[in-house]
Order: sequence, then C-alpha cells, then structure tokens
Amino acid sequence: MAWKIAEFVYPWGGGHYTRMMRLDAELRRRLDAGGGGADIHAASKQPIYGRLLEAHPSGPGRVHEVQMPTPIDGGRGPDVARSLLNVLLPAAGNRPLVSQIAAYLREERRLYDSIGFDLVISDGDMGANILARNRNIPCLFVTNQFRPRLWASRAYLYPGLLFVSRQIAKASRILVADSPPPHCICEYNLNFPRSVADRVEYVGHFAGGGDAAGGAGGRPPRSDLGALIEGADYGYWMRTGDRATNEGTGRRYEEAFATDELRGERRIVSHARADPSIDRVTGADGRTHTVAEALEKKVDWLQIDVGFLAEADREAVLAGCRYAVVNGSHTVMGEVMGGAAKPVVGVPVYDEHTNQVRWAEERGLGVLARDAAGIARGVSRVRGELDAFAGRLAEFAAGFDGGGAGRAADAALRALGGRRGRRGGAPNE
Repeated sequence: MAWKIAEFVYPWGGGHYTRMMRLDAELRRRLDAGGGGADIHAASKQPIYGRLLEAHPSGPGRVHEVQMPTPIDGGRGPDVARSLLNVLLPAAGNRPLVSQIAAYLREERRLYDSIGFDLVISDGDMGANILARNRNIPCLFVTNQFRPRLWASRAYLYPGLLFVSRQIAKASRILVADSPPPHCICEYNLNFPRSVADRVEYVGHFAGGGDAAGGAGGRPPRSDLGALIEGADYGYWMRTGDRATNEGTGRRYEEAFATDELRGERRIVSHARADPSIDRVTGADGRTHTVAEALEKKVDWLQIDVGFLAEADREAVLAGCRYAVVNGSHTVMGEVMGGAAKPVVGVPVYDEHTNQVRWAEERGLGVLARDAAGIARGVSRVRGELDAFAGRLAEFAAGFDGGGAGRAADAALRALGGRRGRRGGAPNE
C-alpha cells in the first residue's frame, strides 16, 4: 500500500511554494525509483492553491483548499496595525483571527482524519505541526525562520513571535533550508533554544529544478531575450512575494529609477507574474517594443520588463547581470549570492528580510537600502567595488549548499522508515 503523505504550503509569499515543489519532485522521484510510490496530498489557500492545481492537473482530488490565516495586505507589505487589530476584531473584511484559526484547524483536522496520513511535511503552516503531534504522526517543518531578531520599531511583536516559535517547535523535525553557521543567510532569523536543538537539521538551500535542463538534447536554444541581453551591462531587479510585497517593492524600484543616479541605468525587471502583457522593452528614446521587435531592430534598450521569466531565461539574466536588487527573500538571496555569485542590493519589506540583508552586508556580499536614495547609493557602491564583492562572493558560492530538496527528501524517507512497523514495509518497498 502506498504511503499517504501531506504537503501543507503556507500561502504568504512564493518561497514556501517554490521549496515545496522542489521537495515534492525529489521525493516522488525517490519513491518511484524504489517501486513503491506514494499517495501525496497538497494543501494551501489562494493564490498558492491555484498554482498547486496547475502543478498537479491529473490529481485535483489530492489538492485541497484550506483557508490558512495570513496577514492583511498593506501598501508595501503586511499592514501590521490592522493585522494586530484583527487578532480579536473583524478587520478588512476578515473574521477575528482567533475565529479564523479555529475554522482552518477544523478544515485540516478533517483532512487528517479522512485520509490518515503517514507523514506530514509543512512549509510554514504551523497548524499542521499541532495536528500531527496530537495524532502521533511524524511532521517535518521546512523553514528559514524560528525566532527572528526584531528591530526597535517592531519590539511589540515579540509575544506573537514567541507564540509562533512554540508552534513550530511542535514539529518532530525542523529542516532549515540553509547551510549551518557561519554560512547561514537566515542565521539572524533562527535563534534556536537548546530545547529544540536536537531536532534541527540544516539541509541546505532548495536550489535548482524547473525547465532549465532542456531534455535529452541539453540546454534549450537561446531565446530572443537571451540574444537581446547578451554582452549588455545591466542590473537585475526582482519583484517577488505576495501581491502587497510585490507591488510595494515595485513602487520603491520606480522611485529609484527616477533618481539622477539611476535614470540611465540599464535594468531588467522581473515582476513574478504570469502576465504576458507586462513583457516589453523600453528603449533609451522612451519608445516601447516587444522583445522580438527590439532584437530585430537592435534597439538600444534601457529597461526590459518581464512578467514571468522561464527558468532558462532567468539563469541567463542572472549569469549576465552585474548585481541584483531584491527585497531580501531567503530563496532569492540564496540563488543570487550562492548560485550566481552576484552581489545584492536589498530593499527589505519586513524584519525577516532586514535580518538576511544585514547578514549579507556584514559579510561584504551585498548592501542594505531603505528608500530610493539608498538604492541609488547601494547600486553605486556595488558598481564601484565589483572586484571586491566578486572575490567575497566567489568564496561564499564555493561553499554554497543547494541540495536542500534532496536532504529533505532523505529526512522524509527516514521518517517513513520509522513507521514501517505500522505499515508493514520500508518506505521504498
């Protein structure tokens, strides 16, 4: 009988989904190679729920919508004031958070009891830990934060932070998607107490995956975008995260582009949205073109906007850029600094981002910026010290561990192996 595995994906931001899909692919490969396979169920809420349905079109009955509570969107990320108000009172059309949590735990409880999972893997969903522990089911919690450092302006969030860390600690194993210190980008977001240290495993970043392999023929042919940017000197500006974070980051970028220092700076802006209407090339003369037109006319381009980069194009953009401007997302910083060995200019949205960008700045791998003027200064500094940044990044990239999906799959197989007596067979039999 196939193992029954649950994958719970927290829907705030895209990093949780990216990591889980890479782990899912690796785990399925290993289970299939062992001849046993598995009955794998995934759960989240929109917009991640929709992406899960697209990723698993043949198994809609194994993709479940669960209304996991998330912060209330603000102008440039989560609206902290309204989110705190929503703990006990209705806000922004949401029921009080206490009521939301009770309802979503009931939804997940029905899944647990109707399916009978052998293993639970959660990326960011703390409720899954609680229910799994109550049912004596092994639960792996994938994360890049546990008890983040809070800066002075957010000190009042500390009680909530302690509550969250206690729920994370209910997992049977905590898998950190990073290298152990001193090479741990998310080090300032962890701060594990001794009480959980024996259940923590640093598995590495969840790098790789996607459509970059190009099948049996090797890498895919160069695209029009790849041809257009070849040999150009540019920065890669990445908009990532949920809607509020993405749009807030985009507004900061536009403010930076309007500064005297960056007005003529060549850039590629990825919007992380599967919307082809975004795709356009703006020339130095202000006229806009499609990528194909710009390539054909040999346009002297200033800015390229792309809704969603295919994996091969994304690799080409990262390989050719001088630096990347990011919001401090852990997944993105690992891929830029570790995978591509490029410096970052970090424009954080919340404390998790700030901690990771500060960590990089202290080690000479990037620069922290707060506003348009700070972004301009950061780009100028990176450009003026490219050789120094390159040397430090080469050393960091040499020790970069991108095998997190494989090691997390190993942890899942070990957890299933511990239940072989209950099911009458090894996890890969």
